[in-house]
Amino acid sequence: MADDETLAFYARNAAEYVRDDGGRPDARLHAFLDALPAGARILELGSGSGRDAATMLERGFDVHATDASPELAAEAEVRLGRPVAIMRFDELDAQAAYDGVWACACLLHAPAEELTDDLRRIHAALRVGGLLTASFKAGNGAGRDRFGRYYNYPDRDTLLGHFHAAADWRGVELESNEGSGYDRQPTQWLWVNARK
Repeated sequence: MADDETLAFYARNAAEYVRDDGGRPDARLHAFLDALPAGARILELGSGSGRDAATMLERGFDVHATDASPELAAEAEVRLGRPVAIMRFDELDAQAAYDGVWACACLLHAPAEELTDDLRRIHAALRVGGLLTASFKAGNGAGRDRFGRYYNYPDRDTLLGHFHAAADWRGVELESNEGSGYDRQPTQWLWVNARK
């Protein structure tokens, strides 16, 4: 279930948010793509500006871009020149359909009590051997940023707990790095790579 206040922020600020997308994709996107077969089918959750999907398309991947925000989906469609599906995490019902799922800075908006189920849906949507890469803002439990956006803010152990409760992943790796985001605040990012 999507958070109304978070969606309202993106509805009001979609154009500005897209202009402020950070430019180049994170190096982790290229690492994710390098770990997939050529032409692999990818589900992108939280496409935002469409920046990462554009890179995937340029590299020859079959991309299914999605976002819970109709306004952000519309912005991404302009960039990509193709439809972006409007879909919340809890609406994902694909079965063994994707070689990879890219979830950069989006599952961090999933309600904490829903995250395990969302990860279970993602596991089901992946083909055997498929890869999920996802990033989260670290913290000590759910809260809102200065813009009113909801975040689940997990710590390392809590996040790994969600993954292990969701499904029998073949491997789960977690890294952290210091960075920032749209709010320009110092942020510890948690990056997870998980194989089905």
